[in-house]
Amino acid sequence: MKGYGKVSVGLVAATSLIMGTVGTVSAHPRLIDGHKPVTVTLMTWQSAHTNQLILNAMKPLEKKYPWIHVKNIPTPSSDYYQKLDTMFTAHNLPDLFWSGNEHEQDWGAQKLLYNWTKYAKNPGVPWFSLKKFAPDAVVNWRVNGQLYGLPTMMNTYGYYYNANLFKAAHLPLPKVGWTYAQFYHDAQVLTQKSGSKVTRYGVITPNNDVWYMGQYAESAGGVPFENRIADPTKITAAKQLIDGTELMVKAIKNGSVAPPTYTVSNSTAVFATGTVPMMGGGQWLTTSILQDSPKFQWGWAPQPIVKRNVQPYDAVGIASPSNIADPSAVWLVLSYLDTDGLGTMLGEHPVASPAYVPAASSYFNTLKKDGEASVGQSVKYELTAPLKNPGKFLSTWASNADNVITAEWNDILMDKVPTYKGVNHMVYEINQAIKTAPPS
Repeated sequence: MKGYGKVSVGLVAATSLIMGTVGTVSAHPRLIDGHKPVTVTLMTWQSAHTNQLILNAMKPLEKKYPWIHVKNIPTPSSDYYQKLDTMFTAHNLPDLFWSGNEHEQDWGAQKLLYNWTKYAKNPGVPWFSLKKFAPDAVVNWRVNGQLYGLPTMMNTYGYYYNANLFKAAHLPLPKVGWTYAQFYHDAQVLTQKSGSKVTRYGVITPNNDVWYMGQYAESAGGVPFENRIADPTKITAAKQLIDGTELMVKAIKNGSVAPPTYTVSNSTAVFATGTVPMMGGGQWLTTSILQDSPKFQWGWAPQPIVKRNVQPYDAVGIASPSNIADPSAVWLVLSYLDTDGLGTMLGEHPVASPAYVPAASSYFNTLKKDGEASVGQSVKYELTAPLKNPGKFLSTWASNADNVITAEWNDILMDKVPTYKGVNHMVYEINQAIKTAPPS
C-alpha cells in the first residue's frame, strides 16, 4: 500500500554497520529560566509547507519552555530515505525523524533507536497518555516490549466514488459497512465497453494486493494472512483468501476492475475529470482532490467487508537515535508534537488522522467543514475497527518476502496461473523466507 513511508533496503543495510548514533541537541552557556537553551532538530518527509505548519504548531510549547527551540532539517520528500541513509552513515541524525513502522521495528531490534518506554509510562506532562492512542497503534510500535518510537498518524484505505455516476446508474452510494458483493456488483454496473473493449473501468487503482485479500479472508471468517501484525512468524493462505483473490481475478478479467498493467501518472486528476466511477486510494488523496475542485459530488468509503469489520492497519511515526544528548528536552518536543502539535497541524492540513485520539477532533472538524463528511466517517470506522490487518510486512525479512510477492502476485491477478496454485506457492515461498531469515 502507498502511504507516508517507503521501504529502503539500502537504509536497512546501512544501519547494520552503525555502532552508535549522535543526536544534535545543542547546548549554549546562556541560561533561560534556569535552563541551558537547547535546539531539538526534526526531520520529516513532508513538504516545506507542511513542515512549516508543524513548526507553527510547536510555538505554544516553545512559549511554555522558552529554553527549547524546534528546528526543521529540510530534506526532499522524494529522497527522504536516501538522506537518512547518509545521516545514519555519518552518525549525524536529527533528534527526531519520521519513520515507517517497519523501519522502527528493524532499527529498534538493533537498538539503534532511543528507548522511550520509561518516558511514555511516566510522561511528566499533562498532554500525553499512552491509553489515548487509537487501537493497535502503540502495541505494534513495541519491539520485545520496548517502545522505540511513537505512532504519529494513521493511514486508512478505501474507495473514492463519483456520486453523480452512482446516482445515474441508480446505485446506492458506498458507505460504512458496505460489502464486497456490493463493490463487485457496482463495479460491473458502472463499467462501459465498446464491443469487448473496456472504455470505462468501474474501478481504477484498485486496492488489490495480497494483504487486502487477507482482510477479505478474516472478514469472511477465515484466519488472517499474517499470524500477527508486528514481526509475524507464519503466513497462511486461508480458503477465504483464495476465494477473495478469485473474485478480484474475475473482476479484472471481465473488465470491471482495472488490471495491474493499468497505469496513470496522477489518479486524482483523472478522478477529478468526472469520468471515473471509483478509485482506490488512501485518505491523504482527499487534499489533492479538494485542490482539483471537481464539478461533481464525490465521497470516500472504507474497505468493503464480507461479515466482520476488518480494516487495514498502517501507522507511521517518529523515532530518535539511540544516544540523543538531552532526552528530557527531546521528550517534551516528541510528546507535544505527537498530541497537541499534530492535532493543530492536521486541522489545517487534513492529510491523515492523528494516532492520538484526543488530537483527532480538529482533523475531523476540518473535513466536515470542507463538505467531506464521508471521509471523516470512513476514517473513524477504520480506526475503531476491532480487527486490523497490516498492509506490509513489519519484519527484518520483509525485503525477501516482498521480492516473492513482486515476482508472483500480478501473474495471479492476471490469471496467468490458477489462483489456488499460485497463492499457495507464493505463501510457501514467503514462509521459506521467514524460516531462513536471521533472528532479529
